[in-house]
Amino acid sequence: MSVLTAARARVAPREMLGLTRAEYLVLRRLSTPEKIQDFVANRLSINHETGGETLLSVRGVLRERHAHCIEGAMLAACALWVNGEPPLVMYMHAVYDWAHVITLFRRKGCWGAISKTNGPVLRWRDPIYRSLRELAMTFFHEYANRRGQKTLRAYSGAIDLRRYETQLWVTNDRDCWHMQHSLEAARHYPLITPDQEKRIRYRDALERRAGKVVQYPPPPKAMR
Repeated sequence: MSVLTAARARVAPREMLGLTRAEYLVLRRLSTPEKIQDFVANRLSINHETGGETLLSVRGVLRERHAHCIEGAMLAACALWVNGEPPLVMYMHAVYDWAHVITLFRRKGCWGAISKTNGPVLRWRDPIYRSLRELAMTFFHEYANRRGQKTLRAYSGAIDLRRYETQLWVTNDRDCWHMQHSLEAARHYPLITPDQEKRIRYRDALERRAGKVVQYPPPPKAMR
């Protein structure tokens, strides 16, 4: 089905997505943002990419039963679309650190977010934020690298995944690197000024220790 047809679809039927009945039923049961968050956080383990970097499609995540942030975000967006809400994501750009991708939804004009992370602080955001900038700013303080540097710098607008062919992100049997590049290339908006950047404080020792808490510890390294 064409991108134009998909962009007009308020609810994504199974045939348009190209999913099997079993795959579609999993997403259909995730009928609220809360259910989606519980699924991506607690029913899918973290993708440690032990065999090399991946970017799994929605089908790939359902098959492998694990995901990292962008993989979880695409699955969450697809579940929203299956249940009649637009599949929107936000790309957050960081320096000296990994980027992060979240799934957006709205309730009574306010934004909330579904998020897949291994740590506890960059997850779900309640739908209480009046703007995307306000939502993105809630990630700033906790978004830090191992050195304690606060690394978040910019955020994208709401990116509607209906603009992409479903074969690229829903049923792709290969890694979806095209989606990574497309989201990264979207227009971004700065969160801080260069002058403010000079004044950012490193996280202290307690904050760095708290940042090491993870839900899914990495597997032990193979013995040499």
